[in-house]
Amino acid sequence: MNLRELVSALNDFASLSLAESWDNVGLLVEPSPPHTVNTLFLTNDLTEEVMEEAVQKKADLILSYHPPIFTPLKRVTWKTWKERLVVRALEHRIGIYSPHTAYDAIPHGVNNWLTKGLGACTAVPLHPSTAPSYPAEGTHRVEFCAANTEHLDTVLSKIKDIQEISCLTTLPARVEGEEQTRVSLNCSQKALLEVVALLSQNSLLYHKTEILLLQKPLLPHTGMGRLCTLSEPVSLSDIIERIKSHLKLPHIRLAMGMGKTLESPVKKAALCAGSGSSVLKGMEADLYLTGEMSHHDVLDAVANGVSVILCEHSNTERGFLSELRDMLAIHLQNKINIIVSETDRDPLQVA
Repeated sequence: MNLRELVSALNDFASLSLAESWDNVGLLVEPSPPHTVNTLFLTNDLTEEVMEEAVQKKADLILSYHPPIFTPLKRVTWKTWKERLVVRALEHRIGIYSPHTAYDAIPHGVNNWLTKGLGACTAVPLHPSTAPSYPAEGTHRVEFCAANTEHLDTVLSKIKDIQEISCLTTLPARVEGEEQTRVSLNCSQKALLEVVALLSQNSLLYHKTEILLLQKPLLPHTGMGRLCTLSEPVSLSDIIERIKSHLKLPHIRLAMGMGKTLESPVKKAALCAGSGSSVLKGMEADLYLTGEMSHHDVLDAVANGVSVILCEHSNTERGFLSELRDMLAIHLQNKINIIVSETDRDPLQVA
């Protein structure tokens, strides 16, 4: 499969527009074209050990959930391990693609997989994603009524000269028994300032002006984190065992909420794969489940009676790769070989 065709298919599987603005997603390393991909290699973290495995298994493209290139590289030498990843990739004609937070947001992504560790539940995003574009052109709609006069014609002429104005319409209207014209237009944030400045020159028009913010529609089942409502309340101790089983972990870290015990019921759980402090903060739930949180955010949760389960960052993500392999096989119509890294692992262990 041609690399560019594959990248397009991967972008269809999870739109990169869903990724957080701070993220670095998409095709990060591209060998010179033409580049055919026969083997797609999946990993959570691209370390030098994982890169060696990818080379040995003759991978043509590495899909690394975490972007190995995040902060800009000023040079590509053999000095640092991330620079060496790029060198090795290009030497062996291996592309590198990263979806990261795009996979966090999608309904069939990492957070959805993590909810399965809680048992039967319904889940909704904690921070819903919005559509990439507005339902109509422009970010604002401006509406006003005016008498049919030469002055209105002059105002409309000036409005038409403003850049980033769209959907300008005029309709007959009756206001307080008087025949008038209702004007409606869409505009950008920048154009809005010019329209308001123009209308404010005529107090009568200005006082009759309505400005509406055009909201981007929410995307169903899409967004960061999940708020999960269990079908039946379960004790905290049972939830712990379910999570350990789902993530295949011998242990987790637990902070007990104020006034809670291992037998306390859990009905609602807020979760976020990876580092969940900013996503979970302030959410009302019986339990927070994530990979890592700051010390002070854990203290805040505990003080508010919320128990916290931490499993280490990548342990809340890596298990998704097996499901991803199966989903991508269907999405790509089994046209390429897809394998999951055997050496990728969380760097933290209990000594």
